[in-house]
Amino acid sequence: MRVLGIDPGTRVTGYGVVDRGKGGLLIHLLDGCVKTDPAMSLPDRLVAIREAIDGIIEGCGPDAVAVESIFFAKNAKSAIMLGHARGVILQSAASRGLPVFEYAPRAIKLAVTGYGNAAKGQIQKMVKLLLKTGKPAGADAADALAAAICHIHHVRPVRVPHPAPLADTDASLNAKSRTSEWCGGGDKEGVIAGQKAAHVTGSTKTGA
Repeated sequence: MRVLGIDPGTRVTGYGVVDRGKGGLLIHLLDGCVKTDPAMSLPDRLVAIREAIDGIIEGCGPDAVAVESIFFAKNAKSAIMLGHARGVILQSAASRGLPVFEYAPRAIKLAVTGYGNAAKGQIQKMVKLLLKTGKPAGADAADALAAAICHIHHVRPVRVPHPAPLADTDASLNAKSRTSEWCGGGDKEGVIAGQKAAHVTGSTKTGA
């Protein structure tokens, strides 16, 4: 199972992709941030976020998307702005038929650190340990990776019996292709073709 975790924001949106391997092994594929220019209009920033998330989904082919839910805001304007960012992210996933799961920040912290009020530094440290990455992810990317880990912990694998093969079955019909060009390279910056509005940064590492 491959999960795309997202920490929404109109200025900085963190993202991280984690695979669940054999025996529940957590495998880190990539993480990074989508940064928009505060001088841009809100509609243009939302377009930039949507295009960036579209590119990440198309590049890595996740099976599910985990998003941090809204639980409080300093003021109504902050909540509305965050809601706008979440809206385009949810739309991007839904338009591709991907299931979206929302988790409260406390639930994510609890799943990763064992403490519901953990500080960002603690989340970064535990994400690094769980995914065996060489260095801690940035705060926003770590939150996104934590959301992905939280979902993997909440979903139990289902054993599906394999039907007997049919003599006239075309094996190619059962083959599932997945674009992995985005996940297979090194650091990514400004990778969305023709996209100048958002600054996309990220790194790819695989935890063993």
